[in-house]
Amino acid sequence: MNRINQHTSSAVEVFRSEVGTRFEMYNSLFSSLPFHRVEKTGVLLSLFVLHCEEGYQRHLSPRKIISSFFEQYTTYRTDQEQHDLLFRFVQYAERQVVLFDALEEAAFRDTHDMYGVGTLKQLGAAVVQANAEPRLAEKLKNFAVRLVLTAHPTQFYPSNVLGIINDLSQALATDNTSLAHSYLRQLGKTPFFKKEKPTPYEEAVNLIWFLENVFYKAGGNILTSLKNQFPEAVQRNSQLVRMGFWPGGDRDGNPFVKADTTLRVADALRGAVVRSYYADVRRLKRRLTFKGVESLLKELETKLYNNLFVPGYSFDLTKEDILDTLRQISALLIEEHSSLFLNQVEALINRVELFGLYFASLDIRQDSSVHTHLFEELSLVTDAIPGDYTEQSEEEKINLLRSVSEQVDPAVLEDETLRDTLEVIGAIKTIQEYNGEEGCHRYIISHSTSALNVMEVYTLFRLGGWQPEELTVDIVPLFETIADLGHAAGVMRELYENEVYRSHLHRRHNIQTIMLGFSDGTKDGGYFMANWSIYKAKEALTQVSREYGLEVIFFDGRGGPPARGGGKTQQFYASMGSNIANQEIQLTVQGQTISSNFGNVDSAQFNMEQLIHAGISNALFSQKGATLSGQEDTLLQQLANISYEAYSKLKNHRVFLEYLNYISPLRYYGEANIGSRPSKRKAGKLNLDDLRAVPYVGAWSQLKQNLPGYYGVGIALEKMHESGRWEFLQKLYKESLYFKTLLDNCEMAMKKCFFPVTAYLAEHPKYGELWRIIHEEYERTRKYVLMLSQASELMADKPIEQLSIQTRQRIELPLITIQQYALANIREIEEQHPQSQAKQVYEKLVVRCSFGIINAERNSA
Repeated sequence: MNRINQHTSSAVEVFRSEVGTRFEMYNSLFSSLPFHRVEKTGVLLSLFVLHCEEGYQRHLSPRKIISSFFEQYTTYRTDQEQHDLLFRFVQYAERQVVLFDALEEAAFRDTHDMYGVGTLKQLGAAVVQANAEPRLAEKLKNFAVRLVLTAHPTQFYPSNVLGIINDLSQALATDNTSLAHSYLRQLGKTPFFKKEKPTPYEEAVNLIWFLENVFYKAGGNILTSLKNQFPEAVQRNSQLVRMGFWPGGDRDGNPFVKADTTLRVADALRGAVVRSYYADVRRLKRRLTFKGVESLLKELETKLYNNLFVPGYSFDLTKEDILDTLRQISALLIEEHSSLFLNQVEALINRVELFGLYFASLDIRQDSSVHTHLFEELSLVTDAIPGDYTEQSEEEKINLLRSVSEQVDPAVLEDETLRDTLEVIGAIKTIQEYNGEEGCHRYIISHSTSALNVMEVYTLFRLGGWQPEELTVDIVPLFETIADLGHAAGVMRELYENEVYRSHLHRRHNIQTIMLGFSDGTKDGGYFMANWSIYKAKEALTQVSREYGLEVIFFDGRGGPPARGGGKTQQFYASMGSNIANQEIQLTVQGQTISSNFGNVDSAQFNMEQLIHAGISNALFSQKGATLSGQEDTLLQQLANISYEAYSKLKNHRVFLEYLNYISPLRYYGEANIGSRPSKRKAGKLNLDDLRAVPYVGAWSQLKQNLPGYYGVGIALEKMHESGRWEFLQKLYKESLYFKTLLDNCEMAMKKCFFPVTAYLAEHPKYGELWRIIHEEYERTRKYVLMLSQASELMADKPIEQLSIQTRQRIELPLITIQQYALANIREIEEQHPQSQAKQVYEKLVVRCSFGIINAERNSA
């Protein structure tokens, strides 16, 4: 414990000097950036930040703060002059965020204990001390961490800006001021705003950059490290780290993803990993100049080259081809060349074992309603599905589907989405042929509510020409809403009783993967109930799967912030008891979470090790109290129920959605052009069911209210306190890592709130009541969470993250002020002067501010 405290104290000092002080120093270089009148902008922005801070202390509105600023500090009196300065403030602040991001990345190794708690080094020491090598070997036979990269629109940095951040952080890490200054100048001329939405293929290419430059190295390092520590425990062809991929495969609500997109992305993934192997082989050639070895390496290099660069070359490469050659080289080095440079060859072998010819498994995802529509249509235009299919009960439909075996030509379908749904079934077979089975072997069903949803997809593969014994694809239901999570175990029991589906599972090694969605669960039921419903669903699904002799693997759909299942995710996995299956840890990683947690090799390796450690240590060393007692379970259920009731009452408030739509930048989310997917599932009037979780949570974040991350928790804790059960709650907080992690993440959501920016709404005739309700719950939650943690401020036990958030909030203060100023002006124009041209200027300000706010927040959507 002393070592931990010493490292934390030291890391805080390093953060202050290497990040905080250097930020102030390099920030001064912005005065030479190639912006119009930039010198004056920098000086005025510093004054504006102070003016905002003082204004909010005096309870002024954003409009009054900006108006008084122009009067006191400038001679700008026309709208044009004032708007120009506000846009320059936004430009300047955006680049300050980039600088701070780069400084944090550069200092990562110094501010994080790379050999401390949660790392492989610490795990290795614990295994040795406990003589647990045999148990480790057993666990590693089937354990893996699977990170699935998604293109959900939470990344406001264009890819070229991400590249500058990467280069800038390297220059800062080596104190190369001259080079850093050049990158800052480049940044000044690089646009942040995307004029057009990216295509799904472009999204894929952007994320493949992370695979090649970060995960390829970090994943290989992790496997090599573990093999070096415990060579007997790690099996040959181990896939301890697995990467998954959604861009190009995820068609849920994205009409722009088609079968040809899926095939192009699969080709790009294979090309990227072969390119990575080729680069490594070229590097090895410089070292392995020995007799017998050189010729083998040259032969491998030629084969990789042909498959990469020769036009029209017929692909003839397999994973085993590469591994066989490398293992021959390894044997020769051991036998004849004193194992010289053997470690470099073994490192490449590890990477090939991890990434094969697919790099990341491409998941296919579609909404269950599309499948329902497809079968209705097929019953009308083909004989493969009986004409009276739609009139049957759910049980009768499942029985009808058991006998379907006729292959259907997708061309019989006129609807483009339905045709693609059938065409992608053939595309999966093509991908497996070239990239290997791992290249594309999962079909995820969004909004799964019944056994029929799963059986329709099983039948979809039959209609696509797959024979049952050849069906090398896992069908993965996704349960999301509170009701669906509650029914999930019953749905799976029905499927396990179905002979056809049970035979399919037997051919898939008796493993069933089930996806659970945090984001829509939180939108539906609030923070506490969503998390608790998922915990209880995992418990029930584990029990029913074990009853039928099946291994269940949970795939968690998590976003960046606590409101979407993010935060300290590794602590959630470490807190799971023996009543919840933990064969693998699988989760989605998206947008800002990719660049903030996995933006460079150091941070990626550290965060991947934290997840691996959580999964392995939880199995090897039983966590005291990890499995909740009956009394603890009852208490948490009561807390969840109270919280759910409070959240449900709030979201049913008469102006709830209207408030979010007009007070936040929600309605402008789609104009940011950060993702190919629409922000709503269906066109038409805004409603909570069709509104996607990303813009929902992101809008609350930009409003600085972060409601989905805490609302209802305070009311629940208060009820426990009033009923005299506080002492038991304190005991649970100290002994249950699960409960503590829930509240820790709640603290993170609240730490990023700033209610003064919207306090002007407190007396608003229409929105005032709702603002006061939300603010009261924030204060209530803060009060009781601090009582439990016995701290005087939020996140007191995480000082580095505290410092980071404080600096980021100061950078974004001008942005949230300008955004609220613009939104207030838009509301006034819409009410009084709907034809005014000024509205367009304010709308542009809203959208531009969104970039800097989201990027400054990191993991806020």
